[in-house]
Amino acid sequence: MSEIPKLTGVRITEYTGEEQLEALSRLADEIWHECYADIITDRQIDYMVEKFQSAAAMKAQIENEGYHYFVLEIDGVPSGYFGLQKLGDTKDIYAADGIRTMFLSKFYLRRELRGKGFGSQMFREIKRYTRRNGCELIKLTVNRGNVHAINVYKHIGMRILEEKVTDIGGGFVMDDYIFGIMI
Repeated sequence: MSEIPKLTGVRITEYTGEEQLEALSRLADEIWHECYADIITDRQIDYMVEKFQSAAAMKAQIENEGYHYFVLEIDGVPSGYFGLQKLGDTKDIYAADGIRTMFLSKFYLRRELRGKGFGSQMFREIKRYTRRNGCELIKLTVNRGNVHAINVYKHIGMRILEEKVTDIGGGFVMDDYIFGIMI
């Protein structure tokens, strides 16, 4: 019988460096292929990972769009992540008029770690970060076919604010719900 190793360290770290973003990109590729395999085609997953979650794409988002990427590390191993962007322009499609809004761009956790409290730990940090940055609303998009994620968001008190279909190029669209929660 093999022993289950004892966890010695769980932390959430902001990733900004080139090597960190490369590691995060590999994690994103792994998780996205697992999460979306039954929802969209492999071709669309590959396209979206390259467009939104490659190291170069994340670096550009950090430098040009005010994104911040945080990684859940378990014993030093990247195991989940989230991306946040404070919205300052109420013309932004995700901003709410007059409400300081944080856009939760990414929120992913490896399958084998789901249901063990790590997602809740990550969401507590998202709420703390949102408050520290003077925001009162968290918004996110979720694929309408991603039933698991939709149930998680409902469980933590989020609600559907609207539906949105977005052309992302390459002949693909994102067919999403926009969820939100006041904090």
